[in-house]
Amino acid sequence: MWTLAWKNVWRGRGRSLVTAGAVAAVVALMLVMYGFSGATLNGMFQNLTRTTGHLVLRVRNADQVREFDLSLVRGVPELKAAIERALPEADVEAVLEVPALLAGASRSRGVVLMGLEPDGHLMKELADKYRVRGAPPADGDEWSAALGLALAKALQVDVGDPVYAFAPGTDGLGAAAFTVSAVLDLPESTMEARTAVLTLQAAQELAAPDAASRIVVFLPELKSLEQSGVLEAARRKLQPLVPPGYEVLTWREAQPALAAILDMIKPMLLIYAVIFFVLAGLLVVNTVYLGLVERIREFGVIIALGADRWRIMRLVVLESLLLVTSGAAVGGVLGGLAVWRLAQGFSLPGTLAQQYAEFGLPVVMYASITPGQVVQVFAFAVLTAIASALWPAWLAGRLEPVEAMRHVA
Repeated sequence: MWTLAWKNVWRGRGRSLVTAGAVAAVVALMLVMYGFSGATLNGMFQNLTRTTGHLVLRVRNADQVREFDLSLVRGVPELKAAIERALPEADVEAVLEVPALLAGASRSRGVVLMGLEPDGHLMKELADKYRVRGAPPADGDEWSAALGLALAKALQVDVGDPVYAFAPGTDGLGAAAFTVSAVLDLPESTMEARTAVLTLQAAQELAAPDAASRIVVFLPELKSLEQSGVLEAARRKLQPLVPPGYEVLTWREAQPALAAILDMIKPMLLIYAVIFFVLAGLLVVNTVYLGLVERIREFGVIIALGADRWRIMRLVVLESLLLVTSGAAVGGVLGGLAVWRLAQGFSLPGTLAQQYAEFGLPVVMYASITPGQVVQVFAFAVLTAIASALWPAWLAGRLEPVEAMRHVA
C-alpha cells in the first residue's frame, strides 16, 4: 500500500512538490523560531540573573517599604556565612543601594549609589561588559566611583574628576567625596542615567554600616530557564536560615514583570505554530482532493473488484502522510542546519541589538532548541497530514463503484 500511495503522490509531481515545499518551509521556520526563542529566553534569563542573582534574601516586602533604614538587611557577615555553608558551590554577595544626591563641579543629580563587593561577581560583570574607560572601584580604593555614561555627561565629569555624594538622615557619614574611576555604558538607559557604583565598604560607611539592601545568591550550575528544579532545591536549603521579618525570593519573584514577559513567549510560539500549520494543511487538503478527483474512476474499479472502503480511505491518508512527512524531513534538515549556525552566536541587524538591550536582550545571542520542541514540530506536521486527509478520505470511502467508473474528469 505504501508503494501505491507513493506512486499516486508522484503522479501530480508539480503539485506535490509545491505542497511538500510549503510544509518544509513551515517546519524549517518553526525550528528557527523555536531556536530564536530559546536564545531570547536564555539570554534574557542570564542578563537578568547577572544583576539580580538567582536567589535574593531581603526584608519582607522590601519593595513596599519607603523608609531606607527599615529596608536594610542587618547582620550581613553572619547571614552570608550561613548561606555559604548551606550552598558551598554558590557565589554569595551583599548589595547596598543608597538613594543620594550626587554632585559634580556645577551640576547635581538624584542617584542610586550601588555598593558592590570589589572582588564579587557583579563588580566583575561591570568591568568586563560595560566599562567604557577607566576601572571600577577595587579593593583598597574605597573612595572612588564608577558612573553610568549618561550620568557622567549630565554631571559634566569624567575619569579622574571629583564628585560629592550626600545621603542625609542615614546611619553613616552622610556625605563623602569620591573620584570618578570609570564610566560605564549600562544596558538600560534609565539605569545608566541614575547609577553610581561604589565598593560595598564605601557605601556602608556612607549610609549603613554592616548592612545591605539584599544578599544575592548566584548558582553556577543554573544555566538556563528550564532548570527550575535546581533553583527550588537551593531555595529549600535556605529557608531554615531566614530570620524573622526576612524572605528568600527566586529571580522570578524578585522581578515578576520580566518573568511574565518570558512566560508569554512560549504560548505565542504555540499560536504561531498552529496558524502556520493550518495554512499548510489547507494546501495539503487541496492537493489530496485534486488527486482524488483525478482518480475517481480508478477508485471505482478498485472498489468494484472487492476492495474494502476502509482500505481506500487508508490509502488516501497514507498519501497525505507521505506528502507531509517528506516535506517535513527536508524542512527538519534545513531548520536544523539554520539552528546549528545560529547556535554559534548571532546579533540582531543594525541598531536593533542596542535597542532591544533596553528590554534585557544580550547583544550576542545563541540559539537553542530542546528535543521536546523538535518532537512538537513534527507532531504538528503529522497531525496536519492526518487532519488534511480526513475529508478527501471520507469522500473516497463513499464512492459508489458504478457511478465512479462512469465519472468523466
